[in-house]
Amino acid sequence: MKNIDLSFGIKEKIREVKLENLSIGGNSARSFMKENNNSAKPLLAIEIPYILDNTYPEILKKEWGCDSCEQMLEKAQNIGADIISIKFNLSEDNVDDKLEGVKEFLKTVLSKVKTPLILRGANNDPVDFKLLPLLAENAPKQCIISFAQETTYEQIVPVVAKHGHIIVLRSPIDINLAKELNILSIDKGIEPEKILIDPDMGGLGYGLDYGYSIIEKVKQAAFDGDTMLNMPVIAFIGEESYRAKEAKSDTFSSQWGDYEKRAAMWEIAGASAMVSAGADVVVLWNPKSIKAMKSVFESEVK
Repeated sequence: MKNIDLSFGIKEKIREVKLENLSIGGNSARSFMKENNNSAKPLLAIEIPYILDNTYPEILKKEWGCDSCEQMLEKAQNIGADIISIKFNLSEDNVDDKLEGVKEFLKTVLSKVKTPLILRGANNDPVDFKLLPLLAENAPKQCIISFAQETTYEQIVPVVAKHGHIIVLRSPIDINLAKELNILSIDKGIEPEKILIDPDMGGLGYGLDYGYSIIEKVKQAAFDGDTMLNMPVIAFIGEESYRAKEAKSDTFSSQWGDYEKRAAMWEIAGASAMVSAGADVVVLWNPKSIKAMKSVFESEVK
């Protein structure tokens, strides 16, 4: 029988980004395809807030059963996630008052954490101008710093590069903007092997197909040999999923099913789609989602 070429035109591997004992990326094919000797599996991150306030979904507070970031952090190390992400959800009103506390937290709490870390900003430029450089300068070990974008990369990328961290670069669902931001950031001193692409999947608000298709396009361009898009992709699924009313509201008809199961499935469905598209890291909020996704990854198609 004539051999069938299953390479789908793939010429290049995705760059490998090293974080402690983890390898992010390194794919030679789409996820879970073995035809090109692809052994790279997507990584799972669990994200917790620095400040546990009333903006955090009640269903997740119940799931975690914790009263503080420190308690959640202790639990997070034992749920099977590859990476722990902490979102420093400061506001413009309190950022100046909170920065010293953040430095102390990094020094006394995170220095004890063995799991690799993502340190996230507040998704607010005035806050992140102050916060992200401080995180990069005071992190107790190499971390992923998230994120820089078109309006902030000039200030943030050089500091992250100086301290040897990995940077997440976010661009708004556009392959050309993603490539441009990578090029500009490399010009600011970051190594290509220390970049993760966040295509800002937009979640279910924009439509899942938008997030899926942009990751597919980035991956295919990388496989075709585009060295400025040949970086692993990260998708912040939890944050996007729990913005949707279907995942955070229990006011729907009983025909929608059990609320707790529905909320978890909303996140799992989004994560599964992004992994299928080619995401190398998916960041989740619900511990149940980590367990469900691990069971998928650990199964092999016969």
